[in-house]
Amino acid sequence: MSTFLELGIRKEYIEALKDLGIKTPTEIQEKTIAVLLNSKTDFVGLAQTGTGKTAAFGLPILHNINSKSPTIQALILAPTRELVQQIKKQLFKFTKYSDEKIFVEGVYGGEKIDKQIKALKRTTHIVVATPGRLIDLIEKGEIDIKKISTLVLDEADEMLNMGFKQDLNRILKFTTGSRNTWLFSATMPEEIKRIVKTYIQSDAPKVQVNKSDLVNVNITHQYIKTTIKEKPELITKLLEKRGNERGIIFCRTKLGTQNLTTILKEEGFSVEALEGDMQQKDRDKVMRAFKNGSLQILISTDVSARGIDVDNLAFIIHHQLPEQLEYYTHRSGRTARAGKRGFSIALVIPGELQRIHEIQKDLNIKFMEVHI
Repeated sequence: MSTFLELGIRKEYIEALKDLGIKTPTEIQEKTIAVLLNSKTDFVGLAQTGTGKTAAFGLPILHNINSKSPTIQALILAPTRELVQQIKKQLFKFTKYSDEKIFVEGVYGGEKIDKQIKALKRTTHIVVATPGRLIDLIEKGEIDIKKISTLVLDEADEMLNMGFKQDLNRILKFTTGSRNTWLFSATMPEEIKRIVKTYIQSDAPKVQVNKSDLVNVNITHQYIKTTIKEKPELITKLLEKRGNERGIIFCRTKLGTQNLTTILKEEGFSVEALEGDMQQKDRDKVMRAFKNGSLQILISTDVSARGIDVDNLAFIIHHQLPEQLEYYTHRSGRTARAGKRGFSIALVIPGELQRIHEIQKDLNIKFMEVHI
C-alpha cells in the first residue's frame, strides 16, 4: 500500500485529507493519482460510486492548477446537481491548508442561470458542471472553456443513461485541442466505448478497480422470500425492527415509490419519496431533511438516488431487485460507509431466486436468507 505522500500528494493536501478522516489511499486513488500527477495523459478509470474517485481525479487537478492565471483550467462534468455540489464541496475542503487560492464554481440546472453567470465573472480555475447547463452557458457566450487543460467525465455511463449523449459530444468537440480527457465510469457499455475510441488517445492508461472488491465487505446481504401482496406489511415489520436506524428503500418505478411512501406514512413512519418529477426545491428539501437526520427513511428510484451521499445509513431495502447488476452495487454501497457495518435486504418473489444466485456469482458476495 502506498501513502498519499509516496503517491506525490503535497503536504498541505495530506493535512486536509487527515481532517476529512482520509488516511490511506483507496485502490482507485492508489492506481490513479501517481499516473495523473506525473504525466499529461488521457485516462480511463472503471470504478463505482463510493470508491474515492473525487480525490483520485481532484487532487491531481488541484496540483496542476496555476493559481496566478485567472483562466478556467479544468472542467469536471457530472450527471446530477447533487454530484456537482458534492465534488465542488470536496475540492474546497481539500484546499483548506493550501496557500494558493484556487477557485471552483459549480454550474447546474435548477438554479437561476444569472446567479451562475455572475459567479463566473470572478476568477475561476475549475468548473464543475452538469452537461445541460454548461451548454446553456456556452451558447450564451458566458463561459470560455477553450483553454482548459483537463476535462473529467465523472460517472460517464450515468450521464448517457440520463440522456446527455448529444451534449457530451458537443462539449467534447468544443474543447478539443491540447486538453487531456479523464473518463470515469462504473460500467463500459457500447456508447462509452465509442466515446473512448473517438475522444481518448488509444494508448491512454486504463485502470479498473477489482470487480470483486466493488461491493463493500462490511455489508451483510440478506434476502426474504415474499409475494407482491405481502411486501408492504413485510417492510413495515422490517422498519419496526430497525427502530430509529436510517435507511433507503429502493423501488424500480416512480409509481412504486409513491405508493409505498403513502402506505408507510399512514403507518406513521418518517418517510419521504425522491422521484424524477419532483421540483428541484422539493428534492433539495427532502435531501436536507434526510441529511440532517430529521427524516429517517428515503424511498427512491435508482436514477433519483444519484449523487446521494449520506453517512450513517444502517440499511438498504430493495423493494424489488434492480434490473441491472451495477445498480445492486450502487444501491448497497450507500450503507456501510467509512468502516461501519450495514445491511442490504432484498425482497424476493417466487421466480426471482435465480437472480439472487446470479448476483452472488457475479459480484462474489454471499446472501443469507432471513425470516421475519
